[in-house]
Amino acid sequence: MSMSTTEVAKKEMITKPEQGTKGSYIRDKFMQYFLGPIIAFILFVALWQVIPLIIGMPHYIFPKPTDVVNAAISDGSLLWEAVKVTVLESVIGFVLSGVIGIVTSIILASSKIIERSIYPYAIILQTLPVVAVAPIVVIWFGAGFNSIVVVSFLIGFFPVISNTLMGLNSVDKNMDELFSLYNASKWQKMWKLRIPSAMPFIMAGLKVSCTLSIVGAIVGEYVAGVGGGEGGLGYAITVSAIQVNTSFIFACAIAGAILGVSFYLLVSLISNKILGSWHESAVKNEK
Repeated sequence: MSMSTTEVAKKEMITKPEQGTKGSYIRDKFMQYFLGPIIAFILFVALWQVIPLIIGMPHYIFPKPTDVVNAAISDGSLLWEAVKVTVLESVIGFVLSGVIGIVTSIILASSKIIERSIYPYAIILQTLPVVAVAPIVVIWFGAGFNSIVVVSFLIGFFPVISNTLMGLNSVDKNMDELFSLYNASKWQKMWKLRIPSAMPFIMAGLKVSCTLSIVGAIVGEYVAGVGGGEGGLGYAITVSAIQVNTSFIFACAIAGAILGVSFYLLVSLISNKILGSWHESAVKNEK
């Protein structure tokens, strides 16, 4: 049976407000989250372009945004190859730091004696300057890819182990007593209570580690980078500094920043998918 004219009119009246509400919702979200950063970015780039012109500063001292863009375009193939190498090194270093950091944290959290014996050395490892550790890594693993991955791993390792261990030791006391009441073993508590409860802490550590892995890879490339198409952003920056190609240095630095932001957004997306709607942080992000 066909719908009557009155039913069609009612349906249109219901649909139009919904469409208007959706449009206003998108507009409000854009105004709230994106408009401010976009305006700030435009003002920053405009000032960056104008100030060197007013001061009369040469491009090899402080390049303008147009100089940076031209350098990125003219040496685009070199920049792209450097980005690919750095991405590969960073991803491997991040995965190693995540896996080894989480496994180490579980082992430390399983015994207070082990935690008190080993965790202080993890803190000491974090306090060592990377510049001092990197040459030793090069001696042990040789110059090139392996050493850079190890440096990236070392920088990203501590945030994972620190946050994960904190989460594993922050289990709700009532839930722990409930598991004990049902005679749950130590490892049953670990897999079914402590690790799920620590997931927000684990994801927070991974968010920090993913950005630090980029920094570690670039720092490693300064010390252990090699040329011949195998050099990453750190090696490209080193060569450009020798050539006083400041515009390309800025282009490499911006590329590294974009990589760091992209890594962070990707891990944040995975975090929201894993936490879903059961944790407060994910629920707040969805609102």
